[in-house]
Amino acid sequence: MSKKVVVLPGDDAAPEAMEPALGVLRALEVDIDFVEFPRGEQWIAGQTGREVRQAIDNSDSTLFGATSGKTQGIGYLRWGKDTFANVRPVCWHQGYRSPLKNPEGIDFVIVRENLEDLYLGVEVPLPALAPAHLVSRSTGKPLDTSNEGARAAVKVITEKNTRRAAEFACRLALSRKQAGGKGKVTCSCKYNMLRETDGLFRRVVEETVAQYPELKYEQFIVDDFARRIVQSPHDLDVVVLPNLYGDILSDAAAGLIGGLGLAPSGCYGDDYAYFEAVHGSAPDIKGLGIINPTATLLSAEMMLNYLGFASAAKRLGGAIAKVYEQGRTLTPDQGGHASAREFCGAVIDNL
Repeated sequence: MSKKVVVLPGDDAAPEAMEPALGVLRALEVDIDFVEFPRGEQWIAGQTGREVRQAIDNSDSTLFGATSGKTQGIGYLRWGKDTFANVRPVCWHQGYRSPLKNPEGIDFVIVRENLEDLYLGVEVPLPALAPAHLVSRSTGKPLDTSNEGARAAVKVITEKNTRRAAEFACRLALSRKQAGGKGKVTCSCKYNMLRETDGLFRRVVEETVAQYPELKYEQFIVDDFARRIVQSPHDLDVVVLPNLYGDILSDAAAGLIGGLGLAPSGCYGDDYAYFEAVHGSAPDIKGLGIINPTATLLSAEMMLNYLGFASAAKRLGGAIAKVYEQGRTLTPDQGGHASAREFCGAVIDNL
């Protein structure tokens, strides 16, 4: 059955990865109708934002580049479509320029709760908290809200969204176990200090994983886990994290295998999912044509699987792996001299 996919190229250098990546998808000859929007710098304020929301509602998925704030509709993809689980695979392949001596076998997935935590963006002048008469657990004293120059941010963790992310992580761990994986879920947050918020996150994840006796479970305080993700990444399988820690630590995890240019992601809800590279819009290399399109292509591979094109997804993943094994057409971040177009051309040659 034909599928409809919205394409948001993004801002700065991101469209330089998206355009040739679409050429690769077209070479796969899958039954997808691509609804393309212009790069962020070319959008018309107001009109295009309304149109993109309508297009998203009429689509089966969205493939997105990266934004520095110019592309509209991105918040709608997350909160409007209720995409609560941000899935970020971390998998080393032969040819990736990892800084580790032995990166072979690194293969885990971070499931990041995608809707709340500090990313709700509730920030206020500190005096606005005065009516709440808050008391610091650390000092035992009432919070001094008299400093008009100070600012506060609100961290929100709910049982509903935590449980949804944890359920997603458990189902993913089960599917990976069936394919030969470890069958393990790891939870991390700052539950020793933030007992009400991160403590709730830990408790709900524990309760959820307990409903899956075929899975192993472990948990670590997030500062300890930051060490473990570098020192023993081979021990990990599926990691579930609150929004902020998931964002930060998935970038660190990408460094294990060779950088953000290799890091894909998908954001899943009950009825919709969109896919995007983990990296930003890379304004420092805009116009040079050297951005690594691998993250965009791997995100597209995830999208193909989501849409039911498993055979095409396997072909795409295999072709990307082949380019890295050959090592002749790699972008500068991976030690080569190829442009994004040349890299994607090599992927097409290996389909």
